[in-house]
Amino acid sequence: MKSAPVLEPVPHLILPDMKAAELMTPSPISIRENATVREAIELLTRREISGAPVIDQAGRPVGVVSRGDILVHDREAVDFPEPIDEEDRGTRVRDIMTPVVFCVSPDASASRVVREMVELKVHRLFVVDELGTLVGVISVLDVLRRLVRP
Repeated sequence: MKSAPVLEPVPHLILPDMKAAELMTPSPISIRENATVREAIELLTRREISGAPVIDQAGRPVGVVSRGDILVHDREAVDFPEPIDEEDRGTRVRDIMTPVVFCVSPDASASRVVREMVELKVHRLFVVDELGTLVGVISVLDVLRRLVRP
């Protein structure tokens, strides 16, 4: 009978003590709430991203539009088909977006960022300045990239 191989312990990874401003991707790709669904599709496809923050006229985040939001919209539109030009004139990003925004300030600690992502069960947090203007986004991938061996 063979015995199981002995596995070497794997060192833990740590997240250095840093602020949200250091973790974030600055000036994230975003879309205005009054953009058409067609414009959102073109943006997500051209940039090869799965979602984008939706901002108001002042640059404050008001929601998120994702490929999933667009798929749900398209599935519902099948029940009441309209010519695509009519749809583009009537359906705006604000009509299909997920109207939930989770934000942190640029000076939030990395540990707070991770704690909020876990507690809220989200893959990204928006970073907003003191006026509520979108200045960055922190994704799970941004956090993972900063992990280091002690």
